[in-house]
Amino acid sequence: MAAAPAPETVNAITPPAAPLPPEAQSRDITRFSFILYGDTRSRFDGKELQPDHARVIDGILDQIAKLRSSKFPVRFILQTGDAVVYGDRPHEWNVSFIPLIDRLTAEGGVPYFFVPGNHDVSTATRADAPERQAGLRDVLDANRLLIPPDGSPRRLDGFPTYSFGYGNTFVIGLDSLIANDDKQYVWVKQQLEGLDRSRYVNVFVFCHHSPFSSGPHSLTLEESTRVMRARYMPLFEAHHVRAVLAGHEHLYEHWVEHYTDHSGLQRMDCIVSGGGGAPLYGYVGEPNLKAYLKANRGMKVQIQHLVKPGPYGHLCPHHFLVLRVDGARVTLELHSVDSGSNFHPYPNDQVELQDPAR
Repeated sequence: MAAAPAPETVNAITPPAAPLPPEAQSRDITRFSFILYGDTRSRFDGKELQPDHARVIDGILDQIAKLRSSKFPVRFILQTGDAVVYGDRPHEWNVSFIPLIDRLTAEGGVPYFFVPGNHDVSTATRADAPERQAGLRDVLDANRLLIPPDGSPRRLDGFPTYSFGYGNTFVIGLDSLIANDDKQYVWVKQQLEGLDRSRYVNVFVFCHHSPFSSGPHSLTLEESTRVMRARYMPLFEAHHVRAVLAGHEHLYEHWVEHYTDHSGLQRMDCIVSGGGGAPLYGYVGEPNLKAYLKANRGMKVQIQHLVKPGPYGHLCPHHFLVLRVDGARVTLELHSVDSGSNFHPYPNDQVELQDPAR
């Protein structure tokens, strides 16, 4: 009797020919770009390539080519999760997702960094939850040649939680599904506390859940969002994180938090970019932030909803972002695809992540 075939496993994403250099080698770099997008799952997962994600990939590759010989070449890509509909099904990754990301790393030639969403690892909020393990295995298999390995000082062993530094910028990839996990929180806190801020003037966190959003996920306060507000936002404030970059809502919106600490008025941007190919969402309403503002009244926290999403379709298009780093100055550019060509939330489709007077 013939042996049963081995179960399918997720193929590793092809690493770029030129990965990020060791942190010490890029110390003096202060000008470059990076790309952000997220939420790529599709009703075609497991059957064919994700069609809307493919169009986003085309746009990203076009921008990489345009910027390659400029002062601000693209040095890495961040993806905020929900790669496929069912992350515990390797066939969906191998058929519909991995070949597209291989285009970014092989054709685009840039490193790619991913954090999990709820469709990838389930909605379980405990790291040891049984229903989470198959999807987590697939996430780690897909990204095993891209993220720091276990044992690295920039990786939390066994978790899809890691960090890296490039030039004057430091990035932390956080698993927001398990935001209440003590081990992860301590590791992220230690990463921030150990930074040389004379070098790393820009610190970004990317994860799946934004602390603030106005799409359908804002109708109820999800546990991951609640913990992000209660536990991580004070940590990010204390260490002057520049921006929290997230997805989960399949739309684009931009929040600004102002707060005051011992060094004066501070700003942290919260960007929601979930237009990577998943079915698009629209604006539902403002989240209830009364408890958050009350808990942070000692820091005089104020929240501005700088860009609200439209109700649907061309007012919430599939898109990606190009963030340009120029020393301590960071500029965000939004690039929409398909019917979103009329979506212009900023003058000239770009905005600086800083207050005009500063």
